[in-house]
Amino acid sequence: MSRLLIASDHAGFELKERLKASLERLGVEYQDLGAHSAEPVDYPDLAHRVARAVSLGQAERGVLVCGSGQGMVMTANRHRGVRAALAYDEQSARLAREHNDANILALGGRALDPGHAERILEVWLETSFAGGRHQRRIRKIDAEEE
Repeated sequence: MSRLLIASDHAGFELKERLKASLERLGVEYQDLGAHSAEPVDYPDLAHRVARAVSLGQAERGVLVCGSGQGMVMTANRHRGVRAALAYDEQSARLAREHNDANILALGGRALDPGHAERILEVWLETSFAGGRHQRRIRKIDAEEE
């Protein structure tokens, strides 16, 4: 896999740091785009950094963490070609990759047990897009400009 980007706001900082250790253990190369402390920051700034890079093809995938994951996923999905998914268990992570070819994973730092979040990340990383009938649907996601 080409470069993976990871970012969080202050509410997701602790979980992001733990996920970075998981990525290292799994041998996944990544770049941390911030936040670099638990000091308050605005989640859209971090989500846009990662989503913009994925949208432009500068990274294959991204991982975003905030308190609930909701703000990150909403912001990331504003970028064309980004298919960000909020995962709350292993099955939602697997289906997001297998059926929706999710290229950004959003997680809730205040909503998930860290060990559970690590398992979700591993499943998301290990699952391939199934293609086939799902490919046709993926092509319909980006809205046409009016």
